[in-house]
Amino acid sequence: MTANKEKLVLIGNGMAGINTIEQILKLAPSRYEITVFGGEPYPNYNRIMLSYVLEGSKTIDDIILNSWEWYKDNKITLHTGTNVTHIDTAAKTVTTDKGTIVPYDQLIIATGSNPILLPIPGKDMEGVIGFRDIGDCSTMMDAAKQYKKAAVIGGGLLGLEAAKGLVNLGMEATVVHLMPDLMERQLDPIASTMLKAELERQGLKFLMEKGTSEIYGGARAEGLRFTDGTELEADLVVMAVGIRPNTAVADGSGIEVNRGILVDDFMRTSAPDVYAVGECNEHRGVCYGLVAPLFEQGQILAKHITGTATLPYEGSMMSTKLKISGVDVFSAGAFMDSKEFTVIRKQDEWKRTYKKLVLQEGKIVGGVLFGDVADSAMIQQWIRSETVMTEELYAEFMGTAAASAKSPLERIAAMPEEEIVCGCNGVSKGAIMNAINEQGLTTVDEIKACTGAGRSCGGCIPTVGSILEYVLGDKYSAAAAKKAGICGCTTLNRDEIVAAIREKRLTTIREVMHVLEWSNTEGCSKCRPAINYYLGMAWPQEHEDEKDSRFVNERLNANIQKDGTYTVIPRMYGGVTTPQELQRIAEVAVKYNVGMVKVTGGQRLDLVGVKKEDLPDVWAALDMPSGYGYAKALRTVKTCVGSLYCRFGTQDSVNMGIELERMFERLDMPAKLKMAVNGCPRNCAESCTKDVGFVGNDGGWEIYVGGNGGIKPRIADLLCKVKTDEELKEMTGAFLQYYRENAKYLERTSDWVERVGMEQIIQTVVEDEKSRRALNERIGIALAGLKDPWSEVIADTEIREKVYGNVGKLNG
Repeated sequence: MTANKEKLVLIGNGMAGINTIEQILKLAPSRYEITVFGGEPYPNYNRIMLSYVLEGSKTIDDIILNSWEWYKDNKITLHTGTNVTHIDTAAKTVTTDKGTIVPYDQLIIATGSNPILLPIPGKDMEGVIGFRDIGDCSTMMDAAKQYKKAAVIGGGLLGLEAAKGLVNLGMEATVVHLMPDLMERQLDPIASTMLKAELERQGLKFLMEKGTSEIYGGARAEGLRFTDGTELEADLVVMAVGIRPNTAVADGSGIEVNRGILVDDFMRTSAPDVYAVGECNEHRGVCYGLVAPLFEQGQILAKHITGTATLPYEGSMMSTKLKISGVDVFSAGAFMDSKEFTVIRKQDEWKRTYKKLVLQEGKIVGGVLFGDVADSAMIQQWIRSETVMTEELYAEFMGTAAASAKSPLERIAAMPEEEIVCGCNGVSKGAIMNAINEQGLTTVDEIKACTGAGRSCGGCIPTVGSILEYVLGDKYSAAAAKKAGICGCTTLNRDEIVAAIREKRLTTIREVMHVLEWSNTEGCSKCRPAINYYLGMAWPQEHEDEKDSRFVNERLNANIQKDGTYTVIPRMYGGVTTPQELQRIAEVAVKYNVGMVKVTGGQRLDLVGVKKEDLPDVWAALDMPSGYGYAKALRTVKTCVGSLYCRFGTQDSVNMGIELERMFERLDMPAKLKMAVNGCPRNCAESCTKDVGFVGNDGGWEIYVGGNGGIKPRIADLLCKVKTDEELKEMTGAFLQYYRENAKYLERTSDWVERVGMEQIIQTVVEDEKSRRALNERIGIALAGLKDPWSEVIADTEIREKVYGNVGKLNG
């Protein structure tokens, strides 16, 4: 770094502060020597997406906004796990909790906010936390492995996200709320009631109008006691009752503070050359807790600090979107009924949708949407521009016959260029159009990387795609616009890679990466397992499985646990076993000191707590095939007793389940795959939530596909009805091969079915007899070449030492 650069220090490594730095780098890329202090041990991440990390649909890596390399590439000195404890505004230095003293010419405080903990007895017990950062997520995920009852105090946005995440982790979560309505600061009573009913359907419990007087227990929280004398048992208590600006360092350094750090319209504090942006500040008496206003502040500050002309910040319109899987809620501006307002509303309890506009003196000043938030961007623009309600707008909003239905492109054409498309990052339509034209962008991912639009919550991505189509016109390619490489090592997508493997006769992972010009010649933990699968699918009898490119669970034939031990799952076909197998399992469990023997939901026995070095001997002693509880393959075929024993059974579900499991075990799939066979429509084996499910009746079988009972539940679709067992196996084989050949790696059937569409699947698998025969021929070739890759590991000492003695690169 050159000595003549100004020294810019940022206290806080969160979204508001780093977004401001990004804007500064765009305006004056070489002006500052930048130092950033962050209290957490991570680079900048998307706090909006914490609820997805908690529920398990995203990892920490998935929500990183600025990687370690970004700081390095921009020559930013980043201190993680470090807090600034004092600012000397006279000497213009900051001091950290590690004793480091750093000088500054310009200083930005972006310390965010802290969760409010109710001042009640027991708040300091173990098991009582807030919900604000990755550390809180980790604490809750760890608690869910040991405890089953959670209480979330607070029925606002954050509390509901936390509660849903805990439910997805397997806990019984009860939301305790002081008010009669959920999210009463964003929703009217009608939308709140609909939200509560929907969340109850998803497994959440509620105690409304309950004041918490204390948390009781010993060393750890055991429950809540309320002001009315009632109690609620809870092993984990999450307080989500609000946030408070983190003003500690400013207040302790003589900078003027009220509720937040006081700033003017250019984010200047009372100290010279010291600014505050984001949740930690207070502007015109308002402290903002949502991301869009924080980014608006950051844009103003970046322009001001770099000497770029800018209008002053005059405040932000508040809008909210709820980020819970399966629940879409939006509100902006005024949302409650009042004598001074005129209200337009439409409620559909059958489709569980609700829409509302609030008018003041004929102008649109607020709105609420539930169940369908497609009009959210339009409503925000109406509110910003104080649009006057007309018959045409009324018809458009209400969806009446009088409405002249506008296509997405017509809406884009009518949208003013200054309209904000991405509220999270403050990106306008004009900014996106300019980036497309000036940078030659052709994909949504390129727009996201260039402008930041869609990088946070992702709600604006459909609009971004429409803008791209509008700007490119005849040059627009829907396929190209959505194209994204399977990982950062390549720009090629799944279909292009598979086509190249077939056309160029590529047979090894290294050959694929070399011929297709991978940017990272070693590949990564995303692409190597995918290529290994695609090669095996394309050349089932020629490809030599590359074990080093499998995840650790697959390489070791067992599921790794958090303490470093493993879970061994022997296969029990159709959930059926014998006394001899049970005896061997018991003997192995005793001999190798297994921590737990667990009956699984897939009708098998888990041996939990096996040491890594004991795995080969455990498998040899069991003398049973692996249940593949770790594999991207058929895991289980769940069955009921069917016509063998049940008085309601019409088909032999047990033997059909065993036959299907023996047919398709060990066949690699794009993702894990589960089946279930029911002997009658009572569905005791739960076919409706399996990848492939079968329901027997007097006339034969019904086949269902695309079900999922996991993080994103989905009821399976009817593929077809068949009369004979042979037809069932034929349809199943064709469906599985069609899925194997066309799904992305790690794409479950539930996602694949929605992407491809049942109409196309039925046409290819059921209606086109020639296609069905060809699919079955190809899966037959794959099945004929199968061998158990783990039997040779157990038998061969040299291979055993190689596989079990080195965990390898993929920690999966």
